[in-house]
Amino acid sequence: MYDVIVVGARCAGSPLAMLLARQGHKVLVVDRATFPSDTVSTHYIHQAGLSRLKDWGILDRLVATGVPPMRHLTFSYTDIFLEGFADPIDGITEVYSPRRTVLDEILVDEARKAGAEVLEGFTVTEIVFDDGRAAGVRGRVGDGGEQVFRAPFVGGADGRNSTVATLVGAEIYRSIPAACFVYYSYFSGLDWPFQHRTGFGEQQFGAWPTHDGNHLLAVMRRRDRMREFRADIDGSFQEIFDQIVPELGADLRANGKRQENFRAMSYPDNFYRRSAGPGWALVGDAGYHKDPFTGWGITDALKYTEVLAEKLHEGLSGARPVDEAVAEYVKIRDAESNGTFELTCSIAELSLTPYYDSVFRATSLSPEYTTKFFGLIAGGISGEEFFASSNLEKLYEEVDFPVDLRITTRP
Repeated sequence: MYDVIVVGARCAGSPLAMLLARQGHKVLVVDRATFPSDTVSTHYIHQAGLSRLKDWGILDRLVATGVPPMRHLTFSYTDIFLEGFADPIDGITEVYSPRRTVLDEILVDEARKAGAEVLEGFTVTEIVFDDGRAAGVRGRVGDGGEQVFRAPFVGGADGRNSTVATLVGAEIYRSIPAACFVYYSYFSGLDWPFQHRTGFGEQQFGAWPTHDGNHLLAVMRRRDRMREFRADIDGSFQEIFDQIVPELGADLRANGKRQENFRAMSYPDNFYRRSAGPGWALVGDAGYHKDPFTGWGITDALKYTEVLAEKLHEGLSGARPVDEAVAEYVKIRDAESNGTFELTCSIAELSLTPYYDSVFRATSLSPEYTTKFFGLIAGGISGEEFFASSNLEKLYEEVDFPVDLRITTRP
């Protein structure tokens, strides 16, 4: 008998198991994958996410794997150009994009070191219920016999297509249609700083260094162009770089060498799912999923996993009813993630609304506000502060922005 069973052992599940085990709880975490293994991901971690790893004593271990630091970021939205970096967050002055084969194995290992039991290759087929409450899981390893594990609480950290969410009947209560598809792969031979470029024609590319001297290169276009793109993947991929930043396109053509097959992401709609019920909770993409455009998937998983672990500990230790405590986790997640969710869904359309065009265009003219922009992206400055009407009015005055282009209130 365990105190908690966690389904899913990647960026949300292993940290949840680790944090609970460090509090003295008996935890089992299961995953149908074995580790190390890869998963579809652009694997970017913001400073706010790295600060969680630092607090948990894991960041130094990740850095020691040789993942290259990034301390200068370049963003463009058509003719709006922003470059720089955020102020330090918890002393962290860089960001990283580790391969998931590396990051996830570290997280699984840290869960084990904390005392959690990890069962790899285990596929969950059923949530066990007692009197309407989740009370365990049923499943098997490979073609082996069926096994049942019991606990008074089950956590679903098994991604956007969560089996746990399906089995407990967790409905989606907020949804915004996904706008784009993504193709990405890994290239050697490039020496580029971080690039995040959105060009005319509703297309975008991102590029950042990762392990083994490679860069992750990703492109986005709107979904209605996917068939056209797939007719010539290599040519379409190259074309986006050529059209948005011709000099980088030329360098990619001359020096870039693709090291792996292309991977496609045609994401489901952006959503919030009901993420708590009798004896269960969802965390990470299982409960709250958004477009990869802003790269906040891993960071939010780490951030809100910590909140869930705190609330679960309150309930498991008897300080308050466990379902009440976990319901508070959902309220905190929904309130704190709303700004990121709305910003992501808007700019992932690959065409800025007049409001965002006005704000970002003025921001590009102010070194101070540009630093705040990167603080917003990094998680060090709240959306409420960055987009406050009073602050925008000061920005427009500072840069002498044309009056007819000033928009200070979100529509």
